[in-house]
Amino acid sequence: MKIVVIGGTGLIGSKLVSKLGEHGHEAVAASPNTGVNTLTGEGLADALTGADVVIDVSNSPSFEDAAVMDFFTTSTRNLLAAEAAAGVRHHVALSVVGTDRLQASGYFRAKSAQEELIENSPVPYSIVHATQFFEFVKSMADAGTDGDTVHFAPVLFQPIASDEVARAVGRVAVGAPLNATVEVAGPEPVRMDEFFRDALAGRNDPRQVVTDPHAAYFGAELGERTLLPGDGAALGEIRYRDWPGRDGTTK
Repeated sequence: MKIVVIGGTGLIGSKLVSKLGEHGHEAVAASPNTGVNTLTGEGLADALTGADVVIDVSNSPSFEDAAVMDFFTTSTRNLLAAEAAAGVRHHVALSVVGTDRLQASGYFRAKSAQEELIENSPVPYSIVHATQFFEFVKSMADAGTDGDTVHFAPVLFQPIASDEVARAVGRVAVGAPLNATVEVAGPEPVRMDEFFRDALAGRNDPRQVVTDPHAAYFGAELGERTLLPGDGAALGEIRYRDWPGRDGTTK
């Protein structure tokens, strides 16, 4: 099976290309680094020739409201049109658990617009909603930093190792299109402020975590369960305390 991975040189994309190749599929990494640009359409037709499945794990280089909306709507329209022309039988997209509950955020409004385009396309699809990756600990802490403190809300979330996200997306990709959204999450819910307090201490990071009920996530305030998956989510097995990258030296 030929599977084209849009964003195939990034964190999840490179893992997908490797895992799919190990299982005997022709996995093609497509990104601007490999001459494929979904914003301009450059290289799309050639990359999708003979493709059975396309997996889109690309992300916007800018999270500014207008830029991120333009990225997800333009790239998704171009990609779906190229897939329809090439006869692709399954479009798989990676998105985020809680997207529909985070519409105060420009980023998540853009993700919702992307999902709507996919759902209304003639190309059969599957959307995978994932929770926050363990690999995002530093970037999430940096986003919440004010001086030598880091602000996080006392809400629940369910982080997951990116390896397990890639595995889940790969399983969906090689199956029949679901024409629906499924969720994947880490093994257990944890309180965000407490998690980051322990995670930063484990990295010898001197910043102090402040519990702040109004701390925003991508510009949106969080409710107690905003970031949690539903009851039917597939759960990973790796806990953060057992993850090799927890000290910040490896991934």
